[in-house]
Amino acid sequence: MLTWLGVTMLVLLLLGFPMMVPLAVGTLFMMFTGMTFFGPEQAVSWMINGVGSWVLAAVPMFIFAADILTKGHTANRLLDVVDTFTRHIRGGLPITTAAACALFGAVSGSTQATVVAIGTPMRPRLLAKGYSDHFSLALIINSSDIALLIPPSIGFIIYGVVMKISIGDLFLAGILPGLLILAMFAIYCYIDSRLKGITPEPQASWNERLRSMRRVILPMGFPVLVVGGIYGGFFSAVEASAVAVAYAFILEVIIYRKVSIRDLGSLALSTGMITAVVFILVAVGAAFSQTLGTAGVPEKILGPLIEGIGDNQFLALLLIAVAFFIGCMFVDPIVVILILVPIFKPLVQSTGLDPLQVGVIVTLQAAIGSATPPFGVDIFTAIAVFRRPYMDVIRGTPPFIAILALATLVLILFPQISLLLPSLGGD
Repeated sequence: MLTWLGVTMLVLLLLGFPMMVPLAVGTLFMMFTGMTFFGPEQAVSWMINGVGSWVLAAVPMFIFAADILTKGHTANRLLDVVDTFTRHIRGGLPITTAAACALFGAVSGSTQATVVAIGTPMRPRLLAKGYSDHFSLALIINSSDIALLIPPSIGFIIYGVVMKISIGDLFLAGILPGLLILAMFAIYCYIDSRLKGITPEPQASWNERLRSMRRVILPMGFPVLVVGGIYGGFFSAVEASAVAVAYAFILEVIIYRKVSIRDLGSLALSTGMITAVVFILVAVGAAFSQTLGTAGVPEKILGPLIEGIGDNQFLALLLIAVAFFIGCMFVDPIVVILILVPIFKPLVQSTGLDPLQVGVIVTLQAAIGSATPPFGVDIFTAIAVFRRPYMDVIRGTPPFIAILALATLVLILFPQISLLLPSLGGD
């Protein structure tokens, strides 16, 4: 029966159905084939409970703020300030791209918004400098995934809701891992540029640097508001998302005047459509996860592995990382978090793992999966934005995936990287 369930869902995916259809069909399949026993009312109740958490109200707010910033001046200002500090070193342009993606992630929390906002101006510059298109595309989509670790992060919000832990602590836990990955990408870009013989640009003067730093002061108020506001006790994570929208409005509509009042209607519509997709995925994914649990599927598949691990934290984290990595290669990361986190929650508790460290590992795998074939969401965003064929987009991804896999191993072996800031910010 499990084989038929998997085959049915895979066929629906390959036929091009949106992810919520295979999840809904999988739930109905288990209901009507007797794999588990519950009625339609219970399934609807699970769906309602899946989107019933008040914390999820932060998701559309952060998406709306990201949409406003993507249309405005913020991305260009972030690019300019990084460029003045990196253009004179080997690999300065790709390093600028990676760092700007991390910074934009800190003000948007969206990988797809980062692909559009940073990738659109940087890809032509990378090509003009002599970098290949497959390298440029791979750099953009993989660097954009740092946005999942730098707060605010929708991935952390979904994980925190499922695990019932502090969203603010998760935001803090993702900062140092995000910076670690940025540093690893920068080293790779330096070595790659040196091997290709690409010469750096002239060094910027300190006057130019100071001017660009002044221009970026206001955009960098976003992470200060979100993280500082939460830990300063001024507002909750949900309230922080509303403040982010207000700040984006003031910045782009009133101060920079790049976004007009008329633009807000279309931006709100775009936000509503994305939010609807996310919430449908959350609702259907919650029902499917509950159905798997009542049918005892996790125990049948993972039971022997979990029993063999015992209380070994390293093996537990390795199993979690591999499971989420494979899952996110094929399925939307939000769905994978919704389905697998409840399955692995008992293992996390029995081995004494810190759920914050697990959250960073899980979210990092979601980031890797977003840019990993065959179905990484950022791959298809790049295809749509840059109008390049699938194979061109994925051709340059293997080195970056290898770097992210190495970063996963480092974060497993050294949990202090993830836990340092939450321990300093905790009560």
